[in-house]
Amino acid sequence: MNNRHKQIGIDRLIRLKWLEYTSNLILAGKDENAVKDELEQLLTTAFPSPSSSKRGSLSKTLTILLKTWLRVHQDIHSLRDTGLELLQSVKKTDRIAIHWGMIMAAYPFWGAVAGQTGRLLRLQENVAASQIQRRLREQYGDRETISRRVRYVIRGFIDWGVINETRDRGVYSQENQHSIKNHKLIAWLLEASLHARASSSGAIKDLLNNPSIFPFRLAHVSADHIVSLSSNLDFLRHGLDDDLLMLRKEYEWF
Repeated sequence: MNNRHKQIGIDRLIRLKWLEYTSNLILAGKDENAVKDELEQLLTTAFPSPSSSKRGSLSKTLTILLKTWLRVHQDIHSLRDTGLELLQSVKKTDRIAIHWGMIMAAYPFWGAVAGQTGRLLRLQENVAASQIQRRLREQYGDRETISRRVRYVIRGFIDWGVINETRDRGVYSQENQHSIKNHKLIAWLLEASLHARASSSGAIKDLLNNPSIFPFRLAHVSADHIVSLSSNLDFLRHGLDDDLLMLRKEYEWF
C-alpha cells in the first residue's frame, strides 16, 4: 500500500468539464506551465471571490486536476498515457469512463466512496449520504473530515450525471448506466480499478462488476483477452470462472 491508498486527497468538488479541459490541454501539447496557467484562468471564473478561502479552494482544485492527469504518481504513468490515447479514439459518450478511472486511480478515496455508493444502490433503489458517510467512517476512521470529504465526492457524482438527488434532501438515485463495449477501454478500466486497490489484484468476475465503477455496465471479457490488450496486466487461472487479474509489475517474480 502506498500513500495514494492512505490519503483522502479529494477535498473539493471536481467537475467533469474541468478534467475534460485538463486532458484536452495536455493532448494539445501544452507544457506544464501552460496547462497550469490556463486552468487557473478557467477556475478563476468558478472562484471569483478575492477572499483567501475562495483562493484556497481554487488552489486545491487545481492541485487535484493536475495530479489526476499531469503530475501523476509514478505507479500510474503508463495508465495515464494509455488513458490519453483512449480519449482520442473512443466515442464521446465513453470519455466519462476514462476520467472516472483516472481520478479513481490517482485518488483511491474517490473509488472508495463510489464502491460504497455502488454496493448500496445494488441493495436499494435510493441511497442516503448518511449511509455512505457511515461506511466510510468505518473504513477511514470516525472523523468529521471524512463526512465532509464524502460530500465533496457525492457532489462530484451529481455533477458527472451518474446520480441524482431525490425529493428527499441527501438521498440519491442512480442515473442510467453507461454501457461500455470497447474491449480496450474495459481492459484499461480494470487496470485503473486495480491501481485504486491496495491489493492490486482481484477476480475478473468481481472486477467486471466492481461497485466502484457503478456508473458503467461492462461487456463480459475473458481474463486472457484482457491481458492481451494490456502489457501491464497478468492473470492466474483458478478455475473456469475464477481467474485472478493482477498488475504485472506486482508479480513479475512469479
